[in-house]
Amino acid sequence: MGFLDTIFNAINDLTWGWALIPFLVVLGVFFTIASGFVQFRFFKRMFRVLRSDTDADPSKISARAALFVSVGGRVGGGNIAGVAVAITAGGPGAVFWMWAIALVGMCSALIEATLAQLYKRTEPGGDYRGGPARSIIHGLGANYRWLAVIYSVCLIASFAIGFNAFQGNTVAGAALDSLSIPRLYTGIALSLATGIIVFGGIHRIAKAADVIVPVMAIGYLAMALLIIVINLTSLPGVIIDIVANAFGFREAVAGGVGAAIAQGLRRGLFSNEAGLGSAPNVAATAYVRHPVSQGITQSFSVFIDTILICSCTAFIILLGDVYVPGADGVDGVILTQQSMVSHVGSWAQYYLTAAIFLFSFSSIMYNYYLGENALSFLTNSKMAQNALRVAIMAIVFLGAVAPGATFVFSFSDPMMGILAVVNLLALMMLFPVALRIINDYRDQLKSGVKRPVFDPAKFPDLDTDPSAWPDAPKA
Repeated sequence: MGFLDTIFNAINDLTWGWALIPFLVVLGVFFTIASGFVQFRFFKRMFRVLRSDTDADPSKISARAALFVSVGGRVGGGNIAGVAVAITAGGPGAVFWMWAIALVGMCSALIEATLAQLYKRTEPGGDYRGGPARSIIHGLGANYRWLAVIYSVCLIASFAIGFNAFQGNTVAGAALDSLSIPRLYTGIALSLATGIIVFGGIHRIAKAADVIVPVMAIGYLAMALLIIVINLTSLPGVIIDIVANAFGFREAVAGGVGAAIAQGLRRGLFSNEAGLGSAPNVAATAYVRHPVSQGITQSFSVFIDTILICSCTAFIILLGDVYVPGADGVDGVILTQQSMVSHVGSWAQYYLTAAIFLFSFSSIMYNYYLGENALSFLTNSKMAQNALRVAIMAIVFLGAVAPGATFVFSFSDPMMGILAVVNLLALMMLFPVALRIINDYRDQLKSGVKRPVFDPAKFPDLDTDPSAWPDAPKA
């Protein structure tokens, strides 16, 4: 175990330690500039996905359903505990840099989701599958299969196994602290609920997310809005503090502006996952007329995660009096919980427990599907798929009953680091292709087409699946 710890720590240092975050930031800025700030140009179109897909095939996963599954995965403990950690370690200025990396990450999310849609394949049952592993194979060629295999293994290890254990632990800990429910009972209930959803596959996951995610997001936004209204006169001062701390005009913690930037970028990237290669697996399942349509949708999910949900937590903390800059002691979810209680009363701790359950359960569903999609790339065995589903139930249960599940990060973080590096390498090599598809979408809009349609015949040099694009013009 000591040898394995040494290996995992070395991988973590080589990825998250110094190389990966600058890589994500620089590449996101490059994508933004090279694409002509596409995430801002298409911003108004992002909101259209919230309308019902009345003309979509009801047997397919809609763009909105894929959005909600992705938001359910992106929005998790990082939005409640992670933001609190960023503020504690980096000061209020960390919030500004979380916003900044989200605006850049929206472009990375658009690029990777567009590629996932472009190279998706139609399954025998009519569903679509795609994601970075398939983008590597069909975009870069069979010689890069080894890279796709590394990606798939790391996706299963980090998200399906590691992070699901942590999510189970988070729910059980919150239920024990606020409701005095023993971990065993929470673990059993959560495991059974997980089994009911994951054995229904992506369609049941999408239906569950279509209900859970709007309730989760709107409820948390409503709580934050209530707290902002109560403290409306203090809001301008908080915003000034965020900006002043971000640029070192007001030192809030040791490390000053450096700590604010480091914490803001790290927590922002961990929260919205833009460029990490996880969300494109879900993005590929959607029925859309053009790959960029789903790219825009996934860009919107980053906006929801960081600009909306993370900002809610930040204002809940910074508008209260529990947080003391530079002080030790209160941290993580406890800081968020105590801040909420200070604003609206003790009932808020039960509200937050419910929010944590919804956030974590939606993440469990999302993490499972990432593992299933990665496994389907490695093998078509139905037995292997069912074994993974049973394993996820067991992992969630074990994570819930364990007193602490932070040990899972010792291997899941390094695995996610490798995952991100592989995804970013593929994005760099496939970016010219993504730009061609974006330009095709843009050109159709300029010519007066209100809803652009992707025609594989216009790109004969690309290894696409024509059956995945039923709206394309017929020859």
